[in-house]
Amino acid sequence: RGVYVCLAGPSFETPADLRFLRLCGADAVGMSTVPEVTVARHSNLRVLGISGISNKANLDGDTPTTHEEVLAAGQKIVPKLSTLIKGVLRQL
Repeated sequence: RGVYVCLAGPSFETPADLRFLRLCGADAVGMSTVPEVTVARHSNLRVLGISGISNKANLDGDTPTTHEEVLAAGQKIVPKLSTLIKGVLRQL
């Protein structure tokens, strides 16, 4: 469990953004899920949101997150997410 904050993107958060969001109670930041859930709920659909965290907050600013790192992390979590989603679908 945690607090998921949605930002418009499509850019990575600055260290200052991340410090502010942490102070506000954010545990994870993303650019999707929230808009998609909002549309689904307006259509009276039930929603199960699953997010894969693809990079750790870079609060020091010395080593900026790269798009390549995020893509590589996404590929690493695909097998676990696939297993999870298949398990949820079997239960439906």
